[in-house]
Amino acid sequence: MPIRCEIVSQDRLVWEGDADMVIMPGTEGEMGILPHHAPLLTTLQFGVIKVRTRTQEEVFTVSGGVAEIQPEIITILADAAENVGEIDVARADAARRRAEEMLKAGPPADTDSYLAIEAALRRSNLRLDAVRRYRQVRREYGDQG
Repeated sequence: MPIRCEIVSQDRLVWEGDADMVIMPGTEGEMGILPHHAPLLTTLQFGVIKVRTRTQEEVFTVSGGVAEIQPEIITILADAAENVGEIDVARADAARRRAEEMLKAGPPADTDSYLAIEAALRRSNLRLDAVRRYRQVRREYGDQG
């Protein structure tokens, strides 16, 4: 019996469906959640969420947020989340270059601007790394040949 999973970003429902296992980047380390898990509320760090079913794996980047785990449902409220198959590589690379140039120009006058630039750099690096590692939108299980 699968567990229901919902991944929601600030602006949209990113993914919804049944999963056999969900692996997510908790702030204390990577967590694997199976159906009938004990109730849990956790914060998420920058990283990759893997949603596994019997036949495939969906991969998403997540830039922080919280996850509520109940025995029958996982609700992930992400600061930002995106399916790796939907990432625009050129746009992510341009964002990385812009952030690097801003940091090379010297630290901004205020801390908030510096933290925003640093977060943009982390987010673009995460997206580019996820594309390199997981570009197949869905990995098929069971296909040995």
